[in-house]
Amino acid sequence: MDGGRGDLAPLLDLREVDETQVSVVGGKAAHLGALSRIDGIRVPAGFCVTTTAFAQVIAGIPAIDDRLDQLSRLTPDDREAIGTLSAEIRRSIEETTVPAELAAAITGALVRFGEQAAYAVRSSATAEDMPTASFAGQQDTYLNVVGPEAILRHVSRCWASLFTERAVIYRLRNGIDHRTVQMAVVVQRMVFPDAAGILFTADPVTGNRKVATVDASFGLGEALVSGLVNPDVFTVRDGDVVAGTVAAKQRVVVALPGGGTRDVAIDPQRQEQPALTQAQVVRLVRLGRRIEAHFGRPQDIEWCLVDDDFQIVQSRPITTLFPIPVAADQENHVYLSVGHQQMMTDAMRPLGYSMWQLTAMAPMREAGGRLFVDATRLLASPASRAGFLTMAGRDDPLMRDALETLLDRGDFVPTRPDTGAPGSPTTGGASAPIETDPAVVTELIARSEASIADLRRDIATVTGTALFDFLLEAFQEHKRVLADPLSIQAIMAGMEATWWLNDRLYEWLGEKNAADTLTLSAPGNVTSEMGLALLDVADVIRPHPEVVAFLRGVAHDGFLDELPKLAGGAEARAAIEEYLDRYGMRCVGEIDITRPRWSERPSTLVPVLLDNVRLFEPGAAERRFAQGRQQAQQKAQEVLTRLRALPDGEQKADETARMIDRVRTFIGYREYPKYGIISRYFVYKSALLDEAERLVRAGVLAETEDVFYLIFQEFHEVVRSHRVDEALIRQRREVFRANQALTPPRVLTSDGEVITGAYRRDDVPAGALAGMPVSAGTVEGRARVILDMAQADLEAGDILVTAHTDPSWTPLFVGIAGLVTEVGGLMTHGAVIAREYGLPAVVSVLDATRLIRDGQRIRVHGSDGYVEILP
Repeated sequence: MDGGRGDLAPLLDLREVDETQVSVVGGKAAHLGALSRIDGIRVPAGFCVTTTAFAQVIAGIPAIDDRLDQLSRLTPDDREAIGTLSAEIRRSIEETTVPAELAAAITGALVRFGEQAAYAVRSSATAEDMPTASFAGQQDTYLNVVGPEAILRHVSRCWASLFTERAVIYRLRNGIDHRTVQMAVVVQRMVFPDAAGILFTADPVTGNRKVATVDASFGLGEALVSGLVNPDVFTVRDGDVVAGTVAAKQRVVVALPGGGTRDVAIDPQRQEQPALTQAQVVRLVRLGRRIEAHFGRPQDIEWCLVDDDFQIVQSRPITTLFPIPVAADQENHVYLSVGHQQMMTDAMRPLGYSMWQLTAMAPMREAGGRLFVDATRLLASPASRAGFLTMAGRDDPLMRDALETLLDRGDFVPTRPDTGAPGSPTTGGASAPIETDPAVVTELIARSEASIADLRRDIATVTGTALFDFLLEAFQEHKRVLADPLSIQAIMAGMEATWWLNDRLYEWLGEKNAADTLTLSAPGNVTSEMGLALLDVADVIRPHPEVVAFLRGVAHDGFLDELPKLAGGAEARAAIEEYLDRYGMRCVGEIDITRPRWSERPSTLVPVLLDNVRLFEPGAAERRFAQGRQQAQQKAQEVLTRLRALPDGEQKADETARMIDRVRTFIGYREYPKYGIISRYFVYKSALLDEAERLVRAGVLAETEDVFYLIFQEFHEVVRSHRVDEALIRQRREVFRANQALTPPRVLTSDGEVITGAYRRDDVPAGALAGMPVSAGTVEGRARVILDMAQADLEAGDILVTAHTDPSWTPLFVGIAGLVTEVGGLMTHGAVIAREYGLPAVVSVLDATRLIRDGQRIRVHGSDGYVEILP
């Protein structure tokens, strides 16, 4: 084509382009070039004005560098500044004359394709139609452009559309540097279709990869894309149309003879005719499957029908679908989210999820940076299904409902006679008996601490490849401690006593969730102790105004070294360091070993510490614990007195007294195994970071955190070979960033279908948000919607509303009046600590952080499981 060849050519024929040339022709053109090479796929002919031309034009614009610098410093919420600055840049680009040599090349290409023919002029950015970010609708397309002068003008408009407000905001939100994105422009022969629309090769709502959907309307597809008409919608599965809705299509977008488009009314007799026949729908989906197979992922495809012949004008990946765990067979599988059980649904980096896989008790599969367990065999076996669903319902009623919804279909999970698989999630069967003896817990904690001490001692002597061999052996000890039968018996004893008390006291006395009060200030709960211990640190700091003022200005993690310079600073530092010695291995998202621990980033605790200084009086921790213990004792006496007045009352009271003793003996231990896991993780992490630092000093890695984007086995190989794939690390960073934007499902099938559960209840007032009651009581207050613990700014009486809480959130709990989360169950950490502190709490409230606005007044019904949003 005119203008030369190769990466520096200003113009390339679309047939010369493929996916390897995104940096030259942009995502749209690269996909169109690839499409034109697929057997049986027709793509309108045309050419691409490459990024070389764009760079030449941009380089000639005065002060463009300064404007891009200003733009990069803005935040996505600074709409006014973005609007002003982006408009200036667009205007500058559009007013710049296309260089004469480039204009001649474009005009020459038009002579070849038809100088006075109609064309579509379409933006093609280098960050467009990527697997992790589609940029759909971010830049401009112009249809039915006629004549060289008009085409040159619209090429400039496409260049300028790289800086529309929506494109700028999208890049800012996705962490994409404006300077790294270039713009190419596709110029294609215009097609004038009888019908047009969009084909999704996977269901964009449910994620089911075996279902395709087709939206179709008459004329140009702009009527559909712009929302001018409701399209016909067809659903196709296994080569058959399984559902179809024909809409009344009152308008159609048509091309005008002199250029441009217009929407006109459709003849009433034609409005309710289908835009496609069922045979055409099936044929179109067949073409879509061919395109999907070529690109290796589900596609969002724009198509046109001309004289019963389909032409493809765009194909991009569907970036909103949650990935599917890789399976070794083609059987149906049902995957359950580990994150919903661990109260950490954020994306994990590769080192993080691979370490959890290596240390977990059940096999886990990664997808979207999250981990899942395969529950298919447990669900398929009648012997294990009922117990498993009961356990799932106690942990997460939405997960149980989702599973029952899938099972009720009767066509996905086959019934098998086996009784489950080794390493599958627990079925919730009865545990072996264990005496109600506090010495059991003492012994278990001593065993765990001795094992961790041995780990610290032994790991200090190994480096290099020997470290990884050592760790693989340490992981076996890790699992042995977790699988200790006595530990499991103790955990189950506390949980089963809780269930027994709740069930029996509701049956006998009509008491809802009686165990919530009976477990207040239960002894030995390492997580609740962690929250109270920070109140003790606040007591040390509070008398020293210089220290308090200094902490208000802390902006870095080296502040501990500066504290001794202040009056009272030495005492403050000692108290904080003592706290970090005990709890510094914890952090938000702590199951991901790559997350910074409190010991690594102590400034994370400063806002909570200052809240404690401000909101509490000295001695609050001891008073709070004593008050909870007194409430529990009073509740026990009240319950036992009422029971003795019933028929067989003495027997019921005796049984209940034993269960109260049992729950208070063992429920605190429920939190200890996680503390032990995270303590081990900190030892592993410290040793692995030492290795990473050695690799940095040797010039193998650019920075220590590069290893976070390698799985454990890959890290081992880098240490052995002293070679690293830098491109892989860059790619993993991009994938991690994309994964952060995904919402993991509770239940996911091997077809990619997300199964969502629902609360099927009639006891929730109209307008209230249903959830799971996990800590009794009712409280009304100001909602504080907080997604980052470090950004917490609480006042007395506030109710914390967040997505999920792991143990690291516990220090916040001492200063709030109630809790609402989107994730959680009766025995997850947030629920356990809410009960310990006597906070009314409702968990598993779908979309709570979206439906409840920060600052709204809400009422939390912790006994009945719903949240009211007050006027």
